[in-house]
Amino acid sequence: MGHGWDIQVPYINWIIMHTKTHPPETFVKQVKDVLEHLYDFPYLQRHPLAQFSDLSPGELPSQRLRRAFIDAVETLNPGPDVPFRAPHARIYNLLLMHYVEGMTVQETARELGISRRQAHRDLRRGEQSVAEILWARLPEAVTLEENSAAQLSSVQTEMARLETYLQPTDVGQLLQRAREAVAQMAAQRGVTLDVQTPPKPAIVPTDGVLARQVLVDALSRAVEQARPGPLHAFLVLEDACTWLTLRYAPAPGAGETRAVSPVVAQLLDRLGWEMTQEQGRGPAGERSVSLCMPARCPTVLVIDDNEGLVDLLSDYLTGHACWVTSATNGPEGLRLAQTLVPDTIVLDVMMPEMDGWEILQRLRNTPQTADVPVIVCSVINNPELAYSLQASLFLTKPVSRDDVLDALRQLGVT
Repeated sequence: MGHGWDIQVPYINWIIMHTKTHPPETFVKQVKDVLEHLYDFPYLQRHPLAQFSDLSPGELPSQRLRRAFIDAVETLNPGPDVPFRAPHARIYNLLLMHYVEGMTVQETARELGISRRQAHRDLRRGEQSVAEILWARLPEAVTLEENSAAQLSSVQTEMARLETYLQPTDVGQLLQRAREAVAQMAAQRGVTLDVQTPPKPAIVPTDGVLARQVLVDALSRAVEQARPGPLHAFLVLEDACTWLTLRYAPAPGAGETRAVSPVVAQLLDRLGWEMTQEQGRGPAGERSVSLCMPARCPTVLVIDDNEGLVDLLSDYLTGHACWVTSATNGPEGLRLAQTLVPDTIVLDVMMPEMDGWEILQRLRNTPQTADVPVIVCSVINNPELAYSLQASLFLTKPVSRDDVLDALRQLGVT
């Protein structure tokens, strides 16, 4: 046909199997970005890929782009004769249910009878396949990177391609690292950094990489605006929120400068954090910048060499304010337990190198974890031994959703 995205399906299948030219990583990321915003027409209207689709009369670029992507997904349909859960059909059905029909990854995984982790892996393969289809349809595709360099470097595109990985993070440690990053700048300006963190870890569910950029930017801007003298930064733990407050006397001419840059303000939105700024009365009034980080949700640490149990527990706890993290061996589990101080530990018994009984004893003999509730969850039905080693509860595998939720309720986690 020769019109932008339009090309016959058999030829596309041949291209995917035989072409030696693969889409660049930047293009694959943009394809993933469009799939994640498939029904956000204002967003698609501004997307760099919208310029590469030919339009029908009266059609908007966003409409054409969305239709092109749905057509590309449909190209992967193996047909009605292939079983729904067959490997060849699974990637197509994942893309269709998650991106086109709007189901969550967990819901699609349940429909297909696979783990959530497997669903994520198959989605990545599906996104790559859609990118290959669309790359083959692009006119003069080899010049795409040069033609779209300006768009790829734009703030919007960079922000759109960022992925957020939330995990329990000690923001006290991040704040100390931010202090180290701006220490030289502060010394050059005669600003003394007074950073105070609580004695216990200030754990919040966040993306450590993005959170550190927020803290470094906020602290460096405060240093830049402060007059020579002390700049106080302290964390306060509350039930609903962990607060970071920066207090300093602004230098003459500091004016009403923003507490963070516009780009970092977008990172704040991504993390779900809120920042406020107050100015004291008078020219020498103290300035206060406050950052609210939602309080950590209850953390469940699973120590089990079977990664499938982590996926299972994550599925069971959907809709409950719990964060599930894992370790597949004893030493890593002990390290995470001391770092995170979780609300509950789910512990398997049969593991190589260090079994669950030894891990349980070490947890009870370590001050940081001595009081952490431990649910022993094992095929070895020996609750008497578990309780003698100060386990909080005992569950026999296989466990049901009700078993897990009831155990966590007894421990006050859910």
